[in-house]
Amino acid sequence: MEDTAAKILSLIKRRGLVFPSSEIYGGFGGFFDFGPLGTELKNNIKKTWWRALVQKRDDIVGLDSSIIMSPRIWEASGHTTEFSDPLSECKACHKRFRADHLMEKLRDSGELKKLGFTDEEVKDTADINQMAKVLASAKCPDCGGELAAPRKFNLMFRTFVGPVEDSASVAYLRPETAQGIFASYKNILDTQRVKLPFGIAQIGKAFRNEITPGNFIFRSREFEQMELEYFIKPGEDDKAFEYWTKERMRWYVEDLGLKEENLRFRPHRPDELAHYAKACVDVEYKFPWGWAEIEGIANRRDFDLGRHEKFSGTDLKYFDETDKSSYIPFVIEPSCGVERLFFAVLCDSFEEIQGGRTQTTEAVKEAETILRFTKNLAPVKVAVLPLLKNKPELVAKAKEIHETLKKLFMCRYDETGSIGRRYRRLDEVGVPYAVTVDFDTLQNNDVTLRDRDTMQQERVKIAELVGLLKEKFGC
Repeated sequence: MEDTAAKILSLIKRRGLVFPSSEIYGGFGGFFDFGPLGTELKNNIKKTWWRALVQKRDDIVGLDSSIIMSPRIWEASGHTTEFSDPLSECKACHKRFRADHLMEKLRDSGELKKLGFTDEEVKDTADINQMAKVLASAKCPDCGGELAAPRKFNLMFRTFVGPVEDSASVAYLRPETAQGIFASYKNILDTQRVKLPFGIAQIGKAFRNEITPGNFIFRSREFEQMELEYFIKPGEDDKAFEYWTKERMRWYVEDLGLKEENLRFRPHRPDELAHYAKACVDVEYKFPWGWAEIEGIANRRDFDLGRHEKFSGTDLKYFDETDKSSYIPFVIEPSCGVERLFFAVLCDSFEEIQGGRTQTTEAVKEAETILRFTKNLAPVKVAVLPLLKNKPELVAKAKEIHETLKKLFMCRYDETGSIGRRYRRLDEVGVPYAVTVDFDTLQNNDVTLRDRDTMQQERVKIAELVGLLKEKFGC
């Protein structure tokens, strides 16, 4: 599995899907830039989510809230006091670690028993007092030095608003997009004439000063979230939680196209629930390194709106016309990270065929890579290829077709190398269809349309090409 991860990372770098941020300066830990193909894939993931949750539903509206908001919002939400991870530092090499991650590694490797601790003594690996007790006996995994007692480290990035950098001007880059939704809840309620149950959806940047970012883009310091806050009447939250749990899994399989066997639910134990949550379940994906969270679905109760009502002094109650009652709604929150889905989609689509499968005139024996993206996620939908680049009449016709297709689809023109090599390059970045212009095209006004997955080729009249591609892409 590690070999698969290495191959996927090699492909990402080779084809320019993702770059380390500030690479010419040696990079900047936990930050990434997305290249041309990576940008298209990210956008397609976001479009698929938005289409399912906003465009196709009558009970959900969209929002784009600001990244920097009143710091009082983060006091009300509990982020200034509760949004932290346990940090432990090696006294010798000064390397910093997430203490809970160290605890999990010690438990999974069997080192806890070697240190003299029983399973009952370390039942909760997130308890900071237990961490301190265990890590006092453990050693730094890098240099073997002594580890300092863990302390809480707040993950929010601080900044200043205005010309003076003092305590009165402190603000924060948002660590989640959800609070922007809660802060705008009343405005949506007053202007959109929505009635419970209804949702507010948002896609946007979030920032967390992770102690140990890692696994490539899986845990980074700048990322995008796709979050829905679905407001319901108290007492109806358990039913709504069950509905959204099933609906989100359906979306992953049917809309995003992930393999069902690579997905699972992991309910949170009572001792690991967030301070705002009545219940929570993670959707996990089987990455090459193991199962890991790609989405959390939480029952946030009335915690957030209740806190914002208290801290702001604004009445955030909903008046229910059916029974003439007023109450603060409960909230169900499905929240997923775009970059994590990006990585999951790449892992799910990746396939390597030893010896290759493309028929060429060359004796090509190296392994062939294919990204079997679903059609709606493919960064490039169609490629147009003249059979030979040294034949002006073929090139001219191919460019003419390309000009037509690129108005409707994300399209690529490629004339370099043998046709077999070009097919392989296109398969490697998941292009579903390739249109080849050959000498018969000049005589018959038709082209060869090649399918990435089946490699089946069919002759299609140029006049019918757009209609056929629209049909294949369901548009």
